[in-house]
Amino acid sequence: MDFKIIKTVIAREYKTRVKKKSFLVTTFLVPILFVGMIVAVYYIMGNTKERKQDVAVVDQSGIVMPHLTDTDRLSFADYSFESPESVKGRLAELGKDVLVVVSPLDTVARTVSVQAYSKDPLGVEFTSGLASKVNDAVEEYRIRQYGIDNLRQIMEDVRSDVSVTEYTLGESGEEKISESGIYMMVSMILGIIIWMFITMFGGQVMSSVIEEKNSRVVEVLISSVKATDLMFGKIIGVALVALTQFLLWIVLSVVLVTAASQFMGQDMMQSLQNAPEMMAGAETAMVQGTPGELQTILGTLSNIPWVKLIVSFLIFFILGYLLYASLFAAVGSAVENEGDAAQLQLPLTIPLMIAYFIILMAFKNPDGGLVVWTSMIPFTSPIVMLARIPYGVPMWQLVLSIALLFFTFIGCAWVSAKIYKVGILMFGKKSTFSDLWKWLKQK
Repeated sequence: MDFKIIKTVIAREYKTRVKKKSFLVTTFLVPILFVGMIVAVYYIMGNTKERKQDVAVVDQSGIVMPHLTDTDRLSFADYSFESPESVKGRLAELGKDVLVVVSPLDTVARTVSVQAYSKDPLGVEFTSGLASKVNDAVEEYRIRQYGIDNLRQIMEDVRSDVSVTEYTLGESGEEKISESGIYMMVSMILGIIIWMFITMFGGQVMSSVIEEKNSRVVEVLISSVKATDLMFGKIIGVALVALTQFLLWIVLSVVLVTAASQFMGQDMMQSLQNAPEMMAGAETAMVQGTPGELQTILGTLSNIPWVKLIVSFLIFFILGYLLYASLFAAVGSAVENEGDAAQLQLPLTIPLMIAYFIILMAFKNPDGGLVVWTSMIPFTSPIVMLARIPYGVPMWQLVLSIALLFFTFIGCAWVSAKIYKVGILMFGKKSTFSDLWKWLKQK
């Protein structure tokens, strides 16, 4: 390969793409839409008052209605003296939104059944809240049947709520608080970034190849540049464009969020009025020997091997992109339009989808057989290995995974270059996997 030529191709690809209107539009539009969505959600949550629901209750059991107390969102009216069908037929006339019918008490099973009728779906919050109140009523009834004084208080005293606090032990025996949910969030965010980067900008490499092939520009380029140099220059050029766009997105988003906070600052301060109480609760928990929520989060974040994680992220980020981008370039050279590319592109995206589902298993058992093996397989390791690192990965496994990914990239780049070299000049024929195999065997 001629690195001087590759550098020229990179510069050409970079300048061509950053000057496109689509690049400028998406670069500025995405942060605006992102911040606008945040502002809109904040405004709606702060200014929209939920409509109060009026509920008619036909309690045929006689035990539930006393437990249905009014709230700021729900108002209960007792219609137990009427039949359910009569109230159901006059629900709108009575000005009620919902009819709740409680069946007669089953003295054998000591329970009731409940039906709710409404014009529109009620939602999970209403049904779960109603079920909780009915369960309280049934429990109260069952307690009374035992005839034991203060049985409710006895049950409350007996009931416990034990939580497990996780600690990890360092090499010197020091204890560090940890929380698996924090590890999961960090892994999910990094995995999503890599997935988005590979699929979005790997697809751009393929689209660029198809565009140049259809315009016959590639015929001119191939006359003075080797196909391999052109492919790698295009891959690296698109990667630099992607990094530029991500950097601009971050900068613009920070600027817009800062500007928006100037207008919403007072409201945001009012929404944080309870923060001192939360902090006081956390401090009390610490004094009592039980870590508070804030301490757990901060302790877990400090327990993550950030240097190891960030370095690994960059390595898997770069090698994973280069691996898939070279394959996307080969697919783009083998077809004449993006519609035909779907057939060849699907096998490339399946490993990424599998990897994302596997990291959901990694959170439950980061040392499970399937998780460990897929963190070694190059086509899934960029996502799965990053999900394992916060939980602790032996250094030999990490090095082996990176080495396998690197050499797989070299092999796939060689294969893709051979396909690219032939496919980029093929016109008028829809390529199949058998065609790719024939091109691969050519010297």
